[in-house]
Amino acid sequence: MPPRSPNAAHARLLEEIGSVDQVGIEERVAKYTTRSIKKSAKVWGLRMAVSMTDLTTLEGKDTPGKIESLCRKALRPHDDPTLPPVAAVCVYPAMVSRAKAIVGGSKVKVASVATAFPSGQTHFRTRLAEVRGAVADGADEIDMVINRGAFLSGDFARVEDEISGVLEACGKAALKVILEVSELETYDSIRAASFIAMGVLRPGDFIKTSTGKTTLNATLGNNQVMLEAIRDFFKDTGIAIGMKPAGGIKTAKQSLQFLIAVKETLGDAWLTNRRYRFGASSLLNDLLRQLEKEKTGNYQAPYNFSDSAESY
Repeated sequence: MPPRSPNAAHARLLEEIGSVDQVGIEERVAKYTTRSIKKSAKVWGLRMAVSMTDLTTLEGKDTPGKIESLCRKALRPHDDPTLPPVAAVCVYPAMVSRAKAIVGGSKVKVASVATAFPSGQTHFRTRLAEVRGAVADGADEIDMVINRGAFLSGDFARVEDEISGVLEACGKAALKVILEVSELETYDSIRAASFIAMGVLRPGDFIKTSTGKTTLNATLGNNQVMLEAIRDFFKDTGIAIGMKPAGGIKTAKQSLQFLIAVKETLGDAWLTNRRYRFGASSLLNDLLRQLEKEKTGNYQAPYNFSDSAESY
């Protein structure tokens, strides 16, 4: 029997999980940008966003010194000792052991991109070896990219099998599955890929929008599609999957809009860094500036805050 065509495979999956009302999604997220937030709730949200941020550096010129600086900022984002640490530092596998030496024993997790990030275009055995190496060096979390070529060609079984293989290689480490939404192109495909990933994952694992390396990253729209997929999957299975929008979230105002989406779609149970993360390191300094403004009434200059790493 010839293989099922990609269109037929997508259609069959969407029959099972339901398609996306694109107009409805856009109308819903537009309302999030108009919400009025009281000062106490705003401060709470800004602090929560700090605790949900994954600080990241993914550059060829990364050095042990740069990793140490990143980790110090993760542990204490600013002078205010009441501020929470960030959720995690995310580095390439070769830098995991250095990061672990600094943040190990704290609340800050060490995350590592793997599986030939960001393209995923190498042999599966090589991708698995990269995961195992990162975990052996102390990674608490692994961020993997799905095989977009297999998904777009309708080979969903291969996508599931590869996620399952990576999950096994993770052991006790949490897994975040990156869909790379810009390459999936449609809300229906984003929903379908979310369900494929969640069907393999465990409670405490995540689905994630993007690598941060393409032209389109996290938006309120694709975030909403994935939140609703998580909601529907939880209703069907009782399995709570986390969510990580990544790339393109640069301001405190944006982060609050994303948190409103979480609260109104999934409820307070997801308002924790155990279930929601921001992959947006450049966001941190703006969060800190806004918190200072709420406390003193004045903005501090950007140079009063140490540099964050790249947006991811």
